[in-house]
Amino acid sequence: MQLLKNIYQVSGDLNGITFDQPGALWNDANSFVVDTGNGLLLFDCGCGDTMDQIFTNMRYWGLDPDNIRYCILTHPHYDHAGGAHILKKRGIKLIAIQETADSIASGDERCCGYLYHKIFQPTEADQIVKDGEKLNLLGLELEVMHLPGHSMGCTAFFFAWDNKRVVISGDVIGTLLSGDFGWSGSIDFDKKIYTQSLLRFSKIDTDVMLPGHGMSYFHRPRRRVEEALNSALMQWR
Repeated sequence: MQLLKNIYQVSGDLNGITFDQPGALWNDANSFVVDTGNGLLLFDCGCGDTMDQIFTNMRYWGLDPDNIRYCILTHPHYDHAGGAHILKKRGIKLIAIQETADSIASGDERCCGYLYHKIFQPTEADQIVKDGEKLNLLGLELEVMHLPGHSMGCTAFFFAWDNKRVVISGDVIGTLLSGDFGWSGSIDFDKKIYTQSLLRFSKIDTDVMLPGHGMSYFHRPRRRVEEALNSALMQWR
């Protein structure tokens, strides 16, 4: 579905946009496509078993999957990065922070395949980014913010779009449908580090926040981050 002009959500089983298995509402995370006019940027790519559905959703909006130039990963969990190996075979370049790149290269427990009773197919990132780095991809400038805790690879990506400041936040913030935080079963989940990431994230104003699951936020997303920080401080100290 179209969220902003030329920005689309093309997967997410919690929203019913994609569907993996009966009774599974967390197997396929939200993936977003930005049509830059110079090619397509894909943020996260779902579990892999729904890639045909993602491509079908794209074609509905007139987006050709062959025009995807980059896939930017918010973190290595199976529901966000399980399809990365498929994109790699299509010649799409994968971009990730070092912690995420290391995880997907090994396909080990940091990718959490055990949660989905599936095996993560290892694949190599093509480009490693760093916290604070500014990227120019297809004419769009992105700012990288490393926000570990849910996993050590959690990363948010900020950019300006149609006079709005947008952040694609992965699982740094939980969906309103299921609490304030991302899932806590990750093998590298860390409450102290997560709280520090929320504190850092809570100081930044955005106009639109596109999260890893559930609903997007179009009104003062910073308030949502502050609520999550407040919960962390109350529950985890």
